[in-house]
Amino acid sequence: MTKKGPWQVGNTTQKYKSAWLELSEDAVIQPNGSPGLFATVKIRPGVSVIALDDDENVYLTSEYRYAIEQESIEVVSGAIEESEEPATAARRELREELGIEAKDWVYLGFVHPLTSMVYSPAHLFMAKQLSFFEPQTDDSEIIQMVKKTLTEAVEMVLESKITHAPSCVLILKANHLLNSRS
Repeated sequence: MTKKGPWQVGNTTQKYKSAWLELSEDAVIQPNGSPGLFATVKIRPGVSVIALDDDENVYLTSEYRYAIEQESIEVVSGAIEESEEPATAARRELREELGIEAKDWVYLGFVHPLTSMVYSPAHLFMAKQLSFFEPQTDDSEIIQMVKKTLTEAVEMVLESKITHAPSCVLILKANHLLNSRS
């Protein structure tokens, strides 16, 4: 048995693994002393980027999300490739999804979107001093650019019109950072 905080962990069984995620089940002794099983999902770490122009407009994505069966408005987000630095992944994703390059990058930390059973850290970036080019999306992606003011994006978060957790955190962090500087 090994320890994870107050939990004792016995055997781990890998139930599923793909290039993007893995599902494991641990035989555990729970903090109350009872035996049980605990499942965890590990998703490849990712990045989320809010692109902000000089007039405080933000460039978001709108894309149909299979898992939630609806369109979702989000900041640019994607997985970090093997051996890729988060900042490099952020630049790549912004260029691929919206055709935007930025001269000024600010790292705003990271977020764990679902902490109880999912490991999926998302590194958060704000991109400024933007240049626009043709997007280079994957064949499986149909992404539309959505331009909003930062204030409108914050309202969309507060009204649950933007529900993607890293997007919500990043929009609110960017808004706080910019408002604390003025």
